[in-house]
Amino acid sequence: MKLHKESKGTIIVASIVFALAAFLSVYYLREWSLLIIVPILVIYGLVFWFFRVPNRDIQDHKENVIAPVDGKVVMIKEVEEDEFIKGKAIQVSIFMSPLNVHICRYPVSGKVIYKKYHPGKYLVAWHEKSSTENERTTVAVESLTHHQVVFRQIAGYVARRIVFYCNEGDTAKAGHEFGFIKFGSRMDVFLPLDTEITCKIGDKTKGGIDVIAKMQA
Repeated sequence: MKLHKESKGTIIVASIVFALAAFLSVYYLREWSLLIIVPILVIYGLVFWFFRVPNRDIQDHKENVIAPVDGKVVMIKEVEEDEFIKGKAIQVSIFMSPLNVHICRYPVSGKVIYKKYHPGKYLVAWHEKSSTENERTTVAVESLTHHQVVFRQIAGYVARRIVFYCNEGDTAKAGHEFGFIKFGSRMDVFLPLDTEITCKIGDKTKGGIDVIAKMQA
């Protein structure tokens, strides 16, 4: 199983904690040590599972808006996007549990025209205000259909580490990685009002694969 590059520090710390806990359990508890070692081993395995990099057959897209993350669609509504679009847009929000792959992917192809990191709070990721009050990043892409699409990584109550690798002027390719969020979190995508939304609340998404909307060419 391939692991994401962001896993290095976490796995080193988890390995040290597991080794220390196993040693102390055996030393002090002896025959009862498995009561400690087994649960910790399960947690240790979940750390590796969290940082997995699945193989995805990423296709080329023009009008299609691709799910940027693995997760569950929790919001589809018309909102005011005040940071970049400065007007009305359709917001599609996808919540990621700690068991989901947390690779963040471009939802559309085009050119990166804006990026910004915002420090903030750590409300639970499904809270509506987390989109404007939590630690987050905002990226905007001028799509191949000449629309401005904004998407936002949002830290949750557990997730307190957001990374994004894109820069203004970069070429964005739908389904390809641009960042990573550690543990439970959310992604918001802001689309033009005439966009055809093809997902619904409650849908499970597979990042880089599933089509969540189609824009007018």
